Amino acid sequence: MLLHQWFERHARERPDHVALVCETQRYTYAQIDRLARALAITLQGAGLQRGDRVAIYLENCVEAVVSIFAVLKAGGVFMPVNPQVKADKLAYLLKDSEAHTLIAHGTFTDTVTKALEGVSTLRALIMTQPTVESIATKPVMSFDTAIADAGRELAQPATIDQDLASIIYTSGSTGDAKGVMVTHLNMVTAATSISTYLGLRDDDIILNVLPIAFDYGLYQVLMSSRVGATLVLQRSLAFPVKVLETMVREKVTVLPGVPTVFTMLLNLGSFGKYDLRTLRLVTNTAAALSEVQIRQIRASFPTATLFSMYGLTECKRVTYLPPDQLDVRPMSVGKGMPNEEVWLVDEQGKRLPNGSTGELVVRGSHVMRGYWRKPQQTAERLKAGDLPGEMYLYTGDIFRTDSEGYLYFVARKDDIIKSRGEKVSPREVENVLHKLDGVLEAAVIGVADDVLGEAVKAFIVLKPGFSWTDRDVIKHCLAHMESFMAPKQVVFVDALPRTDTGKITKRGLS
Repeated sequence: MLLHQWFERHARERPDHVALVCETQRYTYAQIDRLARALAITLQGAGLQRGDRVAIYLENCVEAVVSIFAVLKAGGVFMPVNPQVKADKLAYLLKDSEAHTLIAHGTFTDTVTKALEGVSTLRALIMTQPTVESIATKPVMSFDTAIADAGRELAQPATIDQDLASIIYTSGSTGDAKGVMVTHLNMVTAATSISTYLGLRDDDIILNVLPIAFDYGLYQVLMSSRVGATLVLQRSLAFPVKVLETMVREKVTVLPGVPTVFTMLLNLGSFGKYDLRTLRLVTNTAAALSEVQIRQIRASFPTATLFSMYGLTECKRVTYLPPDQLDVRPMSVGKGMPNEEVWLVDEQGKRLPNGSTGELVVRGSHVMRGYWRKPQQTAERLKAGDLPGEMYLYTGDIFRTDSEGYLYFVARKDDIIKSRGEKVSPREVENVLHKLDGVLEAAVIGVADDVLGEAVKAFIVLKPGFSWTDRDVIKHCLAHMESFMAPKQVVFVDALPRTDTGKITKRGLS
């Protein structure tokens, strides 16, 4: 089974069933499949070969969904890129992946222009609503032209389930974004296990306000296509009232979210007037819910079953808490999902019994192939298993288990921050801070935040003669990175704490 074959099956068997709703647009499975096929033919015509990478730099939109399935049909590897990414990081992603094609929105022309100045590997550039005819000597093809049926046949690539389906970039403790390589088998396995324990159905209507560039949002597309459901795609949560209006209008049955999403929706003064009785499932991952939030969600969505889950990009999902255990152990993230094995190990790698605390290890067909062209970082996460040739994923996350084996998150072995449900590398933020003239030293940590889960907090030592305000620093960061990575709090200090060896330590910073 290849990742896109679910969608193709529904296009054949249920061609008129609505696959995607985006604002006023409604598309059936047959329509999306036809557009994806046309775009796949265009990609092949541009020289795309089996295994070539295609960067999809789009907001949540119909074109993004079409692009994902088109790349897979053409035999390529799709690479979702957060639409908030700035030029420097976009250039890094394109260079690192040696992307063959970039699909972007016309509103990102300035960013794309800056990014492409130092990128030589790109062979094709497709833009929705293009505003220019070429960028960095590369001709721009209109997305509308790319999806026009030219009457050519799609060359069937020799893809098998061991081939890469996607590279999903995630921040790491080194400061450089790492490309998580996932095969068709990895993604099919993960989507199958998750949609199975959630009990997703072909009559479900799934609302997705999460970015498709974020694996939680991406998998709403994939799981919807697996069961033949309808996906209602929202561009963002910028207007929460419109999200609620959409839920009522479309009779949404499944709401995936992160704590920030639920906080914004439930704290609206007008929330109570919306009839959301069609909702039957609510899911949460990326950041843990507090007991107060759990109670609030269950009270606000009385017809819905709440699933509390844990996962990481390197294997998509790891655990879920059966809903009947919410009252018994609300702070647990549950046990391993179907077709997977998980356990804890001590610092020597020895398996630990229930009631212990240690690093979580994951075994299963959903575990990534590794980090793109980063063998050292791959070796730190993927280690030899009990069977010859098998690799286990060492998550770097510390958990404890109770006497029955239910898992409770304790801390990360590194200092990655989770803000708005997305990972933030302190090193990456610190690197940007150091680009501000006058910054001598900088240290970034995560602090608890009721809305964001964790907020980014920066401590800065300025060089003599320089004077910046916290607003100046935040503005600088917003100009060079995604908004969720920018510090919410900035503190200017005379010196940062250090270890006996002179290294900066973050212990004591709060």
